[in-house]
Amino acid sequence: MASVLLVVGVVPILKALTKAHMFSTMVERKTQGLVLAQGKLDEIKARSIYGFGSAGEFSETDLSLGNSYLCNVADSEVSADLRTITVEVGYDDDGDGSLEDVDVILTTYISRRW
Repeated sequence: MASVLLVVGVVPILKALTKAHMFSTMVERKTQGLVLAQGKLDEIKARSIYGFGSAGEFSETDLSLGNSYLCNVADSEVSADLRTITVEVGYDDDGDGSLEDVDVILTTYISRRW
């Protein structure tokens, strides 16, 4: 009888621990994706100071950011001196090198400095 009570008590605890671990992993991946997306935006902002060429200049697809994280960058022109930059970052679960599940999307505007 004691064994049955022990099993009935331990199974829900193990399920809760498994869910907590899965949630923790998901939060860790999203946080890392956010850091990488912000870093990519900062890099693009720095590059735009020295060159503000044609629209689409900063666009990239399935760019590897390391540790199985991939990035897509969309560069669209709002006006001659203003662009919208959108960075999408996700984790490459299946290892095929294409971004299918986006974890983080950041969008910003950059303008011509001079």
